[in-house]
Order: sequence, then C-alpha cells, then structure tokens
Amino acid sequence: MKHDKRQPRQDGASAGLALAVFGGGTGLHSLLKGIKAFTGNITAVVAVSDDGGSSGILRKEFDMLPPGDIRNCLVALADEESLMSELFRYRFENSDLGGHSFGNIFITALAKITGDFGKAIHLANRILSVRGRVLPATLDKVSLEAVHDDGTKTTGEARISKSGKRIRRLNLRPRPGRPTQEVLGALRSADLLVFGPGSLFTSILPPMMNMGMVEEISASPAKKVYICNIMTQPGETDGFSVADHVEAMYDNTAGDLFDYIVINNGSLPEPILARYAREGAEPVSLDAERLKRWKAQMVAGDLICTEAYARHDPEKLARVVMGIYEDGLTA
Repeated sequence: MKHDKRQPRQDGASAGLALAVFGGGTGLHSLLKGIKAFTGNITAVVAVSDDGGSSGILRKEFDMLPPGDIRNCLVALADEESLMSELFRYRFENSDLGGHSFGNIFITALAKITGDFGKAIHLANRILSVRGRVLPATLDKVSLEAVHDDGTKTTGEARISKSGKRIRRLNLRPRPGRPTQEVLGALRSADLLVFGPGSLFTSILPPMMNMGMVEEISASPAKKVYICNIMTQPGETDGFSVADHVEAMYDNTAGDLFDYIVINNGSLPEPILARYAREGAEPVSLDAERLKRWKAQMVAGDLICTEAYARHDPEKLARVVMGIYEDGLTA
C-alpha cells in the first residue's frame, strides 16, 4: 500500500523524500521538528557564523566554530526530542560556566576530544540518534560582513543586528572554500531544497555563500522552496515585506532562484502583536503585485503557532512542504 507522503509515518522510516534545508536558529528548528515525522532523509546545512552569546564566547575561547545553531538543529531531529531539548537547553547560571547551555558545552567537549569540529558533529548526530543529519555549512572559521545602503560595512553577526542600517549585501570573511563533500552530496541528491525560515541575513544566507554553492543550488533539478518569516526582525529586516525578503535573497545569490515561496496568511492575537510591536517587530506584509515579477509560485496558509511567540507551527509547515514535494498543493 502506497504511503501518503503528507501523513506522518508511524515507523520512523523515510517516506522517500530527500530533503536539504539551509539556515539556523529557532526558525529552522520548527521546520525540522515537523518534517522528521514524514521523512528520515533530511540534511540540515547550518550556519556557523554566530559570534554572540554563549556560542561567541566558546568560539573565541576555544578557537572553534560556534555550536549554538547546530545544537538547536540536533535537538529538533533527535528521537527523544523533549528530553534532549530540556537537557541541551539547560543553562548553568550563577557559576563559572557563565550561562552556557549544556548542549554547547557538549559539542565543545566533543570538538576538543576529536580535535575536529566536523568529526564532533558526526559523533553528536550518532549519540543523539538524529533522524537525518546535521552538517555545518563550512568548516572554515568565518565572520559575517554586511555592506549597508550608505556604503559602510559592519563585521560580526552580533554587531550587524545592532547597526540600525539597512543591509544591501552580505559577505563571509574570509571567503570560505567549496562546501564539504557531504554538503555537496546532500545538495545533489535532494528532491527538495528548502531555505528558512529564520533570520534572513544571519541564518539563511550564510550557508549559501560558500564558493560555488549558489551555482550548485541553481543547477540542481530539485524544487527550491523559500519559507518567509512571519515577523520582521529588528535590526535586520525592519519594515521588510515578503518581496523585500525575496529580493534580498536574490540580490545575494541568484535571480529567480526559487520555485515556491511559502508565506503565512494566518492572523495573530492582539496581545502578541502588541508585544512584538514594543520590540520593533511587525507582521511581514505580502505586497503581492511586486511578487509577480518572479516565477515562484506563492503557497499561502495559516502557519502560525501562537503558544507564546509568532512562529511557524512545525506540523502545519511540514505538511505544506510535503504537499509541494508531492504535487505542488497549496496550504
């Protein structure tokens, strides 16, 4: 009996979909958490340019790649997600560990034991029985550089979000080499390439900026899906519409890259809107007319999870992605 690819599998086996996703942070966590119920053939290609918070401190102190975004993705794909999430997010307060999460310390310890960050992440995938795999976008130690509309530049992910200037272009410094063979293999064998959701300039774009990566993505016959954020991000996408997000992606990669653009059309409760407004964030507006200039098909639906934040609901988002894979169904 043929399995319906839009229904969660009960046996944990792959539904046949080979999926490569690009991004980092809480946005990608939501997609991975939902999509693992439908397929086990998932590769998360994760940004490693963070230089703030616990990841930034560990990066500097141990001369290693930042573990935070990778930790979030490992948790999302772990079999025992609720327990792993609680354990890996546990932060040591009022101690010499200075607010570091257990997950970040765990990855750091593996990296020091193996002497190789890539090997450490391989081990972490195995130890956590990850459904799929999590890969760093590059093994090169890189920093983000934003070029602003006024021609000035800001270096460092943490500083970029605080610059208060609109970003015209993003670079990685030094420019990383070609993607690893594992990343290339996942990209070339994928049925579907998914970008986001997540921070536009600091999570989604960085994994696409390895040497030759955009060319590989463009040449892939896989369907290419961009999942637009629900809310604008203060200091990064202030006032951005859906079309502004797409245009920024194309300006930094390749024009008309996506086949589908997934957008939320669900409404948010007033208390949540008010709280985000106080933080300088607002729902991403649609501006449908501008979007007609590109070939991508719009896939709109109520994708909101409003338990506490304006985020994508993992199951709703996963069903949309599976619908696109199977026959291009809209939400």
